[in-house]
Amino acid sequence: MSGVVDLLGRLTRNDLLGLARAAGISGRSTMSKDELLAAVLDHLDLSDGDPHVEASPSRPDAAPRCGHQSERGNRCGLPVLEGGSRCVLHSDVDLFDRVIPIAGRVGFDTWPELLRQLALGMYDTDPLGLDPVAAEMMWHIINFLYRDYFRVDVTGTEHIPGSGAAVLAANHAGAALPYDAVMMSAAVANEAPTPRRVRTVGTEILNMVPFVSHWYRKAGGAYASREDAQWILGNGHLLGVFPEGVAGFQKAQRDAYTTQRFGRGGFVDLAMRAGAPIIPVAIVGSEEVHPVLFTSKRLAALVRMVFPQQRVEEMAVFINPLPLPVKWYIEFLEPIDVGPATDRPDRLTVLELSEEVRGRIQTALDRTLARRDSIF
Repeated sequence: MSGVVDLLGRLTRNDLLGLARAAGISGRSTMSKDELLAAVLDHLDLSDGDPHVEASPSRPDAAPRCGHQSERGNRCGLPVLEGGSRCVLHSDVDLFDRVIPIAGRVGFDTWPELLRQLALGMYDTDPLGLDPVAAEMMWHIINFLYRDYFRVDVTGTEHIPGSGAAVLAANHAGAALPYDAVMMSAAVANEAPTPRRVRTVGTEILNMVPFVSHWYRKAGGAYASREDAQWILGNGHLLGVFPEGVAGFQKAQRDAYTTQRFGRGGFVDLAMRAGAPIIPVAIVGSEEVHPVLFTSKRLAALVRMVFPQQRVEEMAVFINPLPLPVKWYIEFLEPIDVGPATDRPDRLTVLELSEEVRGRIQTALDRTLARRDSIF
């Protein structure tokens, strides 16, 4: 056993993190190297002197298969949930809130089964268009960016509630694509004690561009409107918002990690009406993915010619077409209790809470930046 300990002890924290991820060890992102080493060793079976990871009770392809049939007689055939007789798609699991691998595991090797389910259409979508099968396929793609490209380091996942509505409010950046929204959602799906979906609201352009808008909805995205946000919170889901809006997304590099004004506090008003806690989220990494050289009002005018509804005054100009492989840090901060639901939120309280959320995020950003040695 000492040989195994010595061997694992030579690995880096990222190597141990990869082993912990493969073993399904929860809370791994918050562990130190020593804690990861102890957790991995606890997961190994060393009783027979031949260390190996404990095997699952049965291989996925040998597991019982769901017998649910459509009206046309098509059989589902997905692996059933442990202790049940139906798969996750056809059980009482709320897949519009929970993130559970539909094929029993995560990986591109499951796509044939998932594509078959897409073709059969033997399951429901929610009123906002979330398709659990399509969302899982997008999750597999996103995980490459999350784990291997941006190497996201996550803390504070214990603050994410296991059930019920909550508002996740984060600082915003990206310049080209909303990477921060995607990485925040992936962090909750991969690292939270109870993996859940974050229903992030997006601006007009994400809901207007052909193909993009189609898959944005299928992946669980929503329109930045009061109606969509109220539906998400009213049904007990997690709502992801970026109160800086376009001002944060398109800010110049000189203003990196300086949170802009949080609008009129609309996200606080929504949270108070639903009685949902607000969880501030500090994201470091998104500002350097596409460093912004300057912003252009003329470019914004051209965008408005094509998309008249798009609320943008300036557009960012950046030089790198591909995102830089910056290391990311996402910190979920302690929730802010807004009290019981009310139909008439106090306006002054809304503004005060909005500024409190902004202040907490800025403090966390400054703290992370101070200990960061390099953007990579």
